[in-house]
Amino acid sequence: MKQAYDRRDVTRFPIAVDAALREAGWEPGRWDIRRAEIWADALRAHTSPAGHRHAVFPAAVEAWAEFGGLEVQPPAAGRQIAPTSFRIDPLPGLHLARTLGDLGRALETEVCPLGEEADGQALLTIDAEGRVYSLDHCGDWYLGASVDAALATLVTGTLPPRLPRA
Repeated sequence: MKQAYDRRDVTRFPIAVDAALREAGWEPGRWDIRRAEIWADALRAHTSPAGHRHAVFPAAVEAWAEFGGLEVQPPAAGRQIAPTSFRIDPLPGLHLARTLGDLGRALETEVCPLGEEADGQALLTIDAEGRVYSLDHCGDWYLGASVDAALATLVTGTLPPRLPRA
């Protein structure tokens, strides 16, 4: 007897997340290291007027290589909040080196831009351990312990916890 096809057998994402990522152009094995290195070089080369610089580390470069350039439109209503579109591209965070440095100090790690939500209403960031955060006018939010977890949070409209104020 032939077994039914199950998309979870061929991807590491839940079905709705997999579908949204594929609609945006992702597929298993996607890897654009050249674009990731261009972004890394641009961030490393930027110094703010006050002398702040970006941290660039493997977790960020790997996330950009696999998901860079994707513009994801969540396909449905969210579980707890309305999901918003997002784009994986660190350059919208280019001029936020000080802000990310401050966040990194508060979290006791380095933080780098990952992308943006809702046409620039929030900045997606990643830390050296691969954890992902969103920074918006209401606060700083923890999206997940990995890029995969964060993508699931964003696509499914799961309410992320707010980072505590120090």
